[in-house]
Amino acid sequence: MPDTLTPESGVIAVPSAPPAETRAMRLRNFWSDYRQSWVAIAALIVIVALLMGSFGAPFLVPQDPYDLAKLDWMDAFLPPGTEGSGGYVHLLGTDNAGRDMLSAILYGLRTSFVIGLSAGALALVVGITVGLTAAYFGGRIEALLMRIVDLQLSMPAILLALVMVAMLGQGIPQIIFALVVAQYAYFARTTHGAASVERRKDYIEAARSTPLPTWRIMFKHLLPNVLPPLIVVATVQVASAISLEATLSFLGVGLPLTEPSLGSLISNGFKYIHAGRYWLSIYPGVFLMITVVAINLVGDQIRTVIDPRNSR
Repeated sequence: MPDTLTPESGVIAVPSAPPAETRAMRLRNFWSDYRQSWVAIAALIVIVALLMGSFGAPFLVPQDPYDLAKLDWMDAFLPPGTEGSGGYVHLLGTDNAGRDMLSAILYGLRTSFVIGLSAGALALVVGITVGLTAAYFGGRIEALLMRIVDLQLSMPAILLALVMVAMLGQGIPQIIFALVVAQYAYFARTTHGAASVERRKDYIEAARSTPLPTWRIMFKHLLPNVLPPLIVVATVQVASAISLEATLSFLGVGLPLTEPSLGSLISNGFKYIHAGRYWLSIYPGVFLMITVVAINLVGDQIRTVIDPRNSR
């Protein structure tokens, strides 16, 4: 059944959502507005470079740092710029197992991106579903769902993630699930706030008076008009997921040292920092900081483009 029906059919016509034209214009002009900030352009270039470097690591780095058969224990604790027994220079040095630090960092960064993007996407889907359901149906359903969300938002995300990982165990799927549980409430609250405003508008009321299925009204008419703020929240939560995974691994409850992770690299290097082997923890920390800051800068510019009132 078409979304817009003619008066001759005897059914009320569903008017188009008012913000649709504005949204389309912003999408067409998004890049021209985004590139007004050279800081945002630099941050985007950094993210693209890190993505290419991390996912292309098997073809770019001299060794697989997590293949024990390819490690030489004689190369342990080599300082940055030292040539190892394999005949190549370790630009960022090696760790206590003889791993090339640049290789280990890029492999760990790939894990961080996989976990951050996966957790962010799944949390977005769950949060949108919860927020739209609460806003659309209202009443007791809204009260129940939003009380659960409010209760979760009152607790630190790292605490929830720690509890979930303690229950589920170590591993990438377990950490992604724990981060989804810890983060979906942010998307649910944002979706509920925006959808509650849109729900009272004429085009939604008109759509509800037609035989259109509920899910179609929610996800085709209501959802597109609450997406802009969710895009901004998504960028922030991806950066937050990367930080949370690194924190969990640093605390020893995330990924083990045998799996690539920036957090586990920082944790491992922290034990040797007083011995003067600064590169074991400093360099992974710098890459983690650059990644999180770059993602947040991109998200900040996206917020400015979507809503120019946020421009400073």
